[in-house]
Amino acid sequence: MNQNLMRSIARRQFVVGSSVAAGPAALASLLSADDFRADGSASMNARMAHHLPRARRVIWLTQAGAPSQLELFDDKPMLREQFDKDLPESVRRGQRLTGMTSGQARFPVAPSAYRFRQHGDSGISLSEILPHTARIADRLCVIRSLHTEAINHDPAMTLLQTGHQIAGRPSAGAWLSYGLGSENSNLPAFVVMISRPSGPTNAQPLHERMWGSGFLPPRYQGVRFSPGKDPVLFLSNPAGITTARRRAMLDDLAALNQLKYQDTRDPETQARIDQYEMAFRMQSSVPELADLSGESASVFEQYGPESVKPGTFAANCILARRLAERGVRFIQLYHRGWDQHGSLPSGIRSQCYDTDQPSAALVEDLQSRGLLDDTLVVWGGEFGRTVYSQGKLTSSDYGRDHHPACFSMWMAGAGVRSGMVYGETDDYSYNIVRDPVHIHDLNATVLHLLGIDHKRLTFRHQGRDFRLTDIHGEVIQAVLA
Repeated sequence: MNQNLMRSIARRQFVVGSSVAAGPAALASLLSADDFRADGSASMNARMAHHLPRARRVIWLTQAGAPSQLELFDDKPMLREQFDKDLPESVRRGQRLTGMTSGQARFPVAPSAYRFRQHGDSGISLSEILPHTARIADRLCVIRSLHTEAINHDPAMTLLQTGHQIAGRPSAGAWLSYGLGSENSNLPAFVVMISRPSGPTNAQPLHERMWGSGFLPPRYQGVRFSPGKDPVLFLSNPAGITTARRRAMLDDLAALNQLKYQDTRDPETQARIDQYEMAFRMQSSVPELADLSGESASVFEQYGPESVKPGTFAANCILARRLAERGVRFIQLYHRGWDQHGSLPSGIRSQCYDTDQPSAALVEDLQSRGLLDDTLVVWGGEFGRTVYSQGKLTSSDYGRDHHPACFSMWMAGAGVRSGMVYGETDDYSYNIVRDPVHIHDLNATVLHLLGIDHKRLTFRHQGRDFRLTDIHGEVIQAVLA
């Protein structure tokens, strides 16, 4: 073989081997066994934040399907005088429509079937179908001026979760896990739970890539907890396998994987070793965590009648609080069923039955246990709904199509101003007229509260430095306490 070619190959092997080996070495220095105490807990940040954090963890109550801001958070009383009148073109401005309403001959204005009232010392206006959320009005920061580019569910949810409409990038929870590490060596840094609505509905599918790690190492992806005997699939030992035998098997498997890693320097091999070890530690921590039998009757009463049923949004909210107590960084609850293109008044009332009381109870429960001061709670969906009716409009029934130009969300807890409303929409809740907030701005603000500069949390992939907010995003300074 040509000597120059041999030297070239040797040099390439050295560069590749040393650069790949540096990754685990750097990680080990950032997140060593010394960061964890004997009980599995860790100091506030297992890795160094960019600035002093206000929050240690996030509980994101993701309402998949796009709740209507007009029925929940954005009162437009003028619309009662506009019932069944055509939406003015000066308001619609030729904005993009979905294929579900683009063929309609008319766009008749549909006022909300529900009344609003001001609540608390702050006077925040909330819908009558949110009586429990109204109870915590003075703890809320309601943002009425969110907007996004995506007009369909999957790209909109992907943008909300990953900062891009096209799949393949890391989710927010994965970025946070990568940036700050874990506070508990016996539990994942990022946990996901999904609940189904109790009433009849057309629930949009959720793909696992929504909580995936994308091009980050797989150790940062979310771990889904399911209801039932085995919250994490394949976690329990098979029949006839003892804990000691499983430990011995994992030790042998780790030795084989380590040999493979030394040959290939493939990060996926190292991730596999880490995941096996985490699964072994979770065998003791997860069953205790998921067992709600030790919770008092008053807790179930606080979270509502559905909380006694495993897998409901209410039961998952209790689990979210238990995860927060144990130091899980990012806890994401998905509740599906908000996609009300028809029969919206009855459908959204059913959704509020599922989510209103447990959402408020979670905030109150965190507060009573001293956890709300360092926990950020976020509630909302991927876009809003149109002021005009999709399909037939009657005095008691209507539907609403997707609307990305404006929608509402709320935050509560660590570092967020309480009892305030930020942003404003026009009289039709169709366009933003004050303080627009893009999805990138929201994510930048969440990271900021956790001590992370969103512009500095990057990962080099295919020759480019990527980040959750892409090349956009500004922290919403006005909502910070």
